[in-house]
Amino acid sequence: MDFINSARLEDFPTEALIIGKRCIIDGLGVMLAGSVQPAAEIVTDYTTTVGASAEATAFGRAPFRTGAAHAALVNATAGHALDWDDTQLATSADRIFGLLTHPTVPPLVAALAIGERQQVSGREFLEAFLTGFEVECKIAEAINPSHYKQGFHTSGTIGTFGAAVAAAKLLNLDADQLEHMLAIAASSASGIRVNFGSMTKPLHVGRAAQNGIVAAELAVRGFTGGHDALDPPWGFFSTFSHGQGFDEDRIVGVLGNPHTIVSPGVSIKPYPCGVLGHPTMDAMRRLVIDHDVDPDNITAIRVRAGSNILNPLRYDIATNELEAKFCPAFMVGAIALRRKAGVAEFNDAFVQSEPVQAMMRKVTRVLDADIEAQGWEKIRSTVEVDLADGTTLVQQADERYRGGPDLPFTRDELFEKFSDCAALLFDDTAIRKTFELAEAVDELPRLSELIDSLAGKP
Repeated sequence: MDFINSARLEDFPTEALIIGKRCIIDGLGVMLAGSVQPAAEIVTDYTTTVGASAEATAFGRAPFRTGAAHAALVNATAGHALDWDDTQLATSADRIFGLLTHPTVPPLVAALAIGERQQVSGREFLEAFLTGFEVECKIAEAINPSHYKQGFHTSGTIGTFGAAVAAAKLLNLDADQLEHMLAIAASSASGIRVNFGSMTKPLHVGRAAQNGIVAAELAVRGFTGGHDALDPPWGFFSTFSHGQGFDEDRIVGVLGNPHTIVSPGVSIKPYPCGVLGHPTMDAMRRLVIDHDVDPDNITAIRVRAGSNILNPLRYDIATNELEAKFCPAFMVGAIALRRKAGVAEFNDAFVQSEPVQAMMRKVTRVLDADIEAQGWEKIRSTVEVDLADGTTLVQQADERYRGGPDLPFTRDELFEKFSDCAALLFDDTAIRKTFELAEAVDELPRLSELIDSLAGKP
């Protein structure tokens, strides 16, 4: 509670502000692109049937205003619909890369919704976002890895706290209200991994944002929850880790010391699919381009990796776009065929096409003992491609993958991704205006300037 109450934008390191604004730009872009996905459109249709005050904007082809929590539900579901939002990095070998959160979307959309209603400045908005981001990431770092390994989806469960904290900052909850807010959020957290590859996965993030706002809204009105909501024996850490608890030294005394957004950092995704496949996809892309591989000459492909990759990327053959996001065979197959894998490839028509289905059947997933023995905090893999002339080409994935802290997007690359996303709704002029407003959000006297631009208002 002390960290949440005392966090001030001027106390965040300059690097945190720079990276935070990059995460906001990326989050807004994938939210706009995801708003036209079927999952987001269904949630939007549902939300329009709910009578609520016009407090905050739900974005998309036809933006509309609704209650803050309902707007967050729509916007966060859209933000995760393409599985293109950023990812938190692992901090040690036992923290499986991927078990941590997609950290940006829940606090981002919560701060947008409450910030619009409260008519806050861009500076207040950024402060709330960064505070929610930090608390969310530290909870994800601290909880025992069994939380994820036994089936919980961290972005849905722990994302609830990120949204709740961002909302609480803008609602100015006091210490007692924050304690109740955390208890309400802990009892609202949910999301299980069996839903990976379905519309319910992005709904996890939508509900996290919605439930986080509800927790803060109830607490500020005097609604109560139990004491010690995170602590043993019955708090979040024990209950949601199957009794395994948490590592105290990963959260006590280290909130903001350092800020997770700076160290170990955050990964902005180059591909709209599970991040665990991205280095493999980059390796495949290098291989086919460097050797000018004709896809018709490929007889077999092997993806060698550890269980930290092969278990979550669980589909052997994808039958639709949602399954393709968690299917290594599609990830490398699409690149073999087109040398890229973006929005134009991640759609049902392409996934179900005969050439793609045929290529996927040439791909074998191999649990590599040597890679497994190196630990799970990195995304390690090797691609092997057999050609018709008997040649085998081998490419190891680079641990310094594009979009990660060691090889971050340039401003031009970030703009290119944002533009690709926003072009589904806006023309070039509106895209550049929105990008520049988000890039200077801390200088905006009114957050509504950015809100209006996201809603397509001139």
